[in-house]
Amino acid sequence: MSMIIYLDGKYVPEEQAVVSVFDHGLLYGDGVFEGIRAYNNRVFKLTEHLERLYESAHTLTLEIPISIEEMQEAVLETLRRNNLRDAYIRLVVTRGKGDLGLDPGKCPRATVFCIAASIQLYPDELYEQGLEMVTVATRRNLAEACNPRVKSLNYLNNIYAKIEANLAGVPEAIMLNQEGYVAEASGDNLFLVKKGRLITPPIHVGLLEGVTRNAVMDVARDKGIVVEEKVFTRHDVYNADECFLTGTAAELIPCVRVDGRPIGTGKPGEVFWSLLKDFRELTKVDGPVIFE
Repeated sequence: MSMIIYLDGKYVPEEQAVVSVFDHGLLYGDGVFEGIRAYNNRVFKLTEHLERLYESAHTLTLEIPISIEEMQEAVLETLRRNNLRDAYIRLVVTRGKGDLGLDPGKCPRATVFCIAASIQLYPDELYEQGLEMVTVATRRNLAEACNPRVKSLNYLNNIYAKIEANLAGVPEAIMLNQEGYVAEASGDNLFLVKKGRLITPPIHVGLLEGVTRNAVMDVARDKGIVVEEKVFTRHDVYNADECFLTGTAAELIPCVRVDGRPIGTGKPGEVFWSLLKDFRELTKVDGPVIFE
């Protein structure tokens, strides 16, 4: 059965969900997007995702042609038309159709589309056993060049890192910033546990302020865990008690080996399991309802 896609105010079968080859999202990666999850008939942290989408667009002087309230309804209605209560949602705003030049002013109206489907980044056994990562040569984008806080369609920096991970035979990569501090993974935020404290890089080192990242920090604080945002290097990763990644699609996934070195016991740790349990409980109650 064909999926139904929201595209510029209409709900169309996937075969009819097409954009122009002159769309600057395709030609230049000029646009923004969000990955969002629906759990148990609710869209998790939808408000936070939409706020980030509109902030990213504002930074790019990209005018989204519908209001944030209309965008929320488009997401919910896409799920309803596909009869989905649990799903991965990809919401995309491109600069729209223009000419072959770079000038965004030649694109009179943005293109908006929403896809609701399923996704599984990692096999189930990696959540039980943990994954391995390597530090890659590709450095995280400078904020002065292509600000990582903007979740843009220009994802080559992350893709370079993923290619290096693939070539190393591991599922994920650690990306450093220009000063050599740990920034994030190729598509997820990174956390350490050290002496009972939860540690993650601050935004200013060059990373996307993840919605799941912020939710996990809130969950940890509610549990009485001290949360610190501070800079650290690979040495700190190697000597952490635990390490895990967070992201919309990945949720929380443990990392047990980095650059050939075991992390802690070499198995997913107690703090990880505790946070994962409470995070999954949160997904059952947070966010607007899809079907009343």
